[in-house]
Amino acid sequence: MVKGSPYEPTDPSIIFLSENDMRWLYIKIKPTVSAHEALPKIQSVLSSIVPSAPFDYTFADEAYGAKFRAEERIGKLATFFSGLALLICCLGLFGLASFMAEQRTKEIGIRKIMGASVISLWKMLSKDFVVLIVISCGLAIPISFYFMNSWLGQYEYRTTISWNVFVITGMGALIITLLTVSFQAIKAALMNPVKSLRSE
Repeated sequence: MVKGSPYEPTDPSIIFLSENDMRWLYIKIKPTVSAHEALPKIQSVLSSIVPSAPFDYTFADEAYGAKFRAEERIGKLATFFSGLALLICCLGLFGLASFMAEQRTKEIGIRKIMGASVISLWKMLSKDFVVLIVISCGLAIPISFYFMNSWLGQYEYRTTISWNVFVITGMGALIITLLTVSFQAIKAALMNPVKSLRSE
């Protein structure tokens, strides 16, 4: 039987044999032997020693793992809603990029006539989004670090948060933004300038 909380330090313990209290037996199975093979043998030995004792067992790792089921559910929910938020953000970015390209159609046409390349037009249309991503990461990273650190602080045995996670996340956000925006930016940059000026 596993007692205690995963949020608290492990208490000092002594394991000793006593003839007065034989309610629980703690058995360690060899790592090379599967539980499926070991359990019938343990049951037969126990039945031969104490025939009246019921054979009821639990695994220590499963009992301790049950204490973290709530955390696992929170992790799964966070993953699902993060993916949903990412999808909604990409759709919003795509719509905003379409609107921006539409609003600047005349400017893009004039710049193309003046000799602007597709790359320079793509940079012009994408740089505003890059600035927004840098600002949002600058605000979000310290806040998320604070809350994640506070959440991990409730565990006695915990890992530390590496700054690599935030760098990778920021780069991922930037790449996703550029991929989402680039479609509309390149489409607008490749448009025939005569057509774009005529539409105005």
